[in-house]
Amino acid sequence: MTTDALEHILAGEPKYRLSQVREAKYRSLVSSWSEATALPPALREKLDREAPISCLTLVTETASAKGDTVKCAFRCADGQLIETVLMRHEGERNTVCVSSQAGCPMACAFCATGTMGLKRNLTAQEIVDQVLHFARKMKAEGDAVTNVVLMGMGEPFHNYDSVMEALRTLNDPKGLAFGVRRMSISTCGIVPGILKLADDPLRVNLAISLHAPNDELRSNLMPVNKAYPLAKLFAAIRTYIGKTNRKIMFEHLLIDGVNDAPEIAEELADLLCRENPDGTGRPTPLYHVNLIKYHTTEVLGSAAERFGLTVDPKTGKGTFPSSPVKRRSAFQQVLYDRGISVTHRITFGEDIDAACGQLANKTK
Repeated sequence: MTTDALEHILAGEPKYRLSQVREAKYRSLVSSWSEATALPPALREKLDREAPISCLTLVTETASAKGDTVKCAFRCADGQLIETVLMRHEGERNTVCVSSQAGCPMACAFCATGTMGLKRNLTAQEIVDQVLHFARKMKAEGDAVTNVVLMGMGEPFHNYDSVMEALRTLNDPKGLAFGVRRMSISTCGIVPGILKLADDPLRVNLAISLHAPNDELRSNLMPVNKAYPLAKLFAAIRTYIGKTNRKIMFEHLLIDGVNDAPEIAEELADLLCRENPDGTGRPTPLYHVNLIKYHTTEVLGSAAERFGLTVDPKTGKGTFPSSPVKRRSAFQQVLYDRGISVTHRITFGEDIDAACGQLANKTK
């Protein structure tokens, strides 16, 4: 529920009611308006009718065997299903991985979400309410959400306005007061979105799903590369860094026999050095590579066939294999030896289909 909508509902109420309502929802994290005892009973009833505490209905909640990951399936008011993931890191960091669309139009070859196609964009409130669900859950456990990443279902830059409205609500001191460095957007490389973010006063973190260091391989994996090939993508990245001086995180899923060879790692290092914004051709601390274990999942048969993989005749789908540990380690070592800033992301929720690329609304 936006501030404008709340103001309409609160018409005729004292002006301080808006602050009380926002305090109850975003700071006290009430699970229903009946808990907002600072408000008169009649207003609580009106809010329950006209502005439910969440526009999402929880359908299922599944926890991983290790207990470090929780995946929730939510039903939107129009029946669309979306999935959201909570990841509990060691220490005090708890990250919510948020969806920005129901489904996804990008059709990346390796991604289960891409097999769904796009259903629709989510509203800003649907995005915020995913975070609020887990904020309430963590508060009940004596803990808190600390980070938010737009890395769930959908391409955030195809829903730019709603995504940024949601992040502004989360950043607002009268909202959840998340610092900009605790919020990240991941894009498959939508150049206009990168350029818009460069001019946006909200300086959230930017991650780019790269997954290949040359146009031929990347276009086979990610159709978006045909519209925004690497030359255009890195031109936008240079503009973004020139205006923000913010670090870029590049994500690279490691798929066995596809993009995990040492030669690919060398080519990736060459690309990142060549595209150093300062023009020196050396590694830059403004580029960081996040290697990700590929989590085997069903993908479209046409995608599997492009890489010579077997397609199940019954389902019409195939699978990409995950890169073995030794090959992932060797890939990382090549980048490290070349002076590239690199880490290997810890896997969360693979056993409950909650890991990167696995969200596909199997809940009915």
